[in-house]
Formats: sequence, C-alpha cells, structure tokens
Amino acid sequence: MEADPQQFARDHAKLRRNRLTGIALMCAAVACFSCLDATAKYLNLYMAAMQVVWARYTSAFLLALIVSNPITQPGMLRTKKPLLQIVRSALLLGSTALNFVAVRYLQLDQVLSILFSTPFIVAALAGPLLGEWVGWRRWLAILVGFCGVLLVTRPGAGGIHPAALLSVGSAICYALYVVATRVLSRHDSTETTLFYSNLVGALAMLPVLPFVWSPPQSWFIAFLMIILGGFASFGHYLLIAGHRLAPASVLAPFIYTQIVWTTALGFFVFGDVPNRWTIAGAVTVICSGLYLLYRERTIGPRHV
Repeated sequence: MEADPQQFARDHAKLRRNRLTGIALMCAAVACFSCLDATAKYLNLYMAAMQVVWARYTSAFLLALIVSNPITQPGMLRTKKPLLQIVRSALLLGSTALNFVAVRYLQLDQVLSILFSTPFIVAALAGPLLGEWVGWRRWLAILVGFCGVLLVTRPGAGGIHPAALLSVGSAICYALYVVATRVLSRHDSTETTLFYSNLVGALAMLPVLPFVWSPPQSWFIAFLMIILGGFASFGHYLLIAGHRLAPASVLAPFIYTQIVWTTALGFFVFGDVPNRWTIAGAVTVICSGLYLLYRERTIGPRHV
C-alpha cells in the first residue's frame, strides 16, 4: 500500500510545528532560569548558599501542592519510571548545589564558560542514549553559540581553582538531567515529573537546613525566597513541556539565549552595564539561535 503524500505532508508539518513550539518553550524556560539566578544572586547577599537552595526547592514544592497535588489529582504520584524520576531529580539537585558552591570560589565568567558546555554534552549523549543523532550543521551552530558565550565570559588564561571541577560536575549533572527529562516525557505527565523534582529536592535539603538557617531580614527577603520557587517551577514546567515536543539535541543549543536574559537582568537589577564583548557575544548567540530556528522552519526535522 502506497503512502499518502498529503498525509505525509501533514504529519511533517505537525512535527515541524511541535519542534518550533518546543524551541519557544525552551527559550521561555531559560528566561525563567535567568530570573531565578538573578533572585538567587540577590539572596546570596543575605544568607548562605545552601539556604537559598533549600528555599528554591521548598517554595517550589509548596507552590506545586497548591496548584496540583496528589489529593486533587490522585494519579499524580503514579509513574512508569519511578527510579528514573528519583535519579533525574537528584541530578537537578546536584547540579544546583554544585553550581552554588562553585560560584563561591570561581569567577562568574569561569562558571558560565563551563556551564554552557552543556549543549555539547547533551548533543553527545542524545545519539547513543536517545537515538537523536546530531548533524554537522547543528554541531557547527552549537560551536558558534558557544564561541559567543566565550566572547561574553572571556575566561582568564591564568590558573583555575580546583572548584572548577564542581562546575564541571554541575554541567554533567544538568546534561544528564536534560536527557532524563526527554526520556520521562515519553512516559509520565509534565505535572508528575515536576512534582517529583520538587519533592526530592525539598526532602534532600531539609536535613541541611538547621546548619545554615538564618531568619529572613525583611518581608521582602521572605517574598524573594518564595518567588524563587515560582521561577524554578514554571521554568522547569516549560522545560519538560518543551522536551515533550522536540528532541533534546534540538532544544539544547537554545540554552545559550540565557546569556541575553542574564545580561539584561544584570543591567536592570544590578546596574551592570554590558561592555562591547558582552554585546558582541550576545549578537553571536542570537545569530546562532536564529540559524537553528531557520533550519527548523525551512528544512524541518528530516535534515539536522
């Protein structure tokens, strides 16, 4: 029986729309993560880094209970991959904690340079683990975007602190988390995956709290501790939803757009004026993302 060309064209168009929607959700997710980082940076001035991590997970978990929880949705905790849910949640917690500790010892440009190696790791893992192989054009676009990040961060040529290994561990954990998110998106709902992320993180940070706790100095600080979880929950909800629509290798390069949001927030919140290197790097990142978007819109998923 011959395939229907019109049906093939409709399926191909739907697949392309899904991938483009996934890219849009990914860009929105990293915008939320930029807000999360800016809020965390501000809170780090008033409390220990591990207390900020605790606030991020606990507030996210409590907000999730209000919006969707096992009481109002009895099937929330049912998962086809319980072990992978726990491992994925632990990977995200590990990435967050390692990055918060590393930033205490490393310059921000060093941390960012290592963190933005994530798309390379995801692209390398997506083939053997997910069957989502990356073509040379996308590898080239990823490389161009990474060069744009290096223009912004310009890591120094001197020696680097051993804590850089923590940042490397954070990038590896996050890349594995992205791959695990893609796998779980095929089996469990977005709400279930998000709930497990917040639950595991909140429970894991609870025993740490007595050793790092200091009361909020104002209602505004307490509000930021709550909104921190909102940015995290909404960002990861968008991230999970995006991975339900598009392959991890397609979405990973758009993590670079976070540098644009971070630069803007640094200017408006902290008064950090971007220099010519930041502007040049941001333009490079945007061009890399626009090229990948062009490939998706004009050529589609058959040629990567």
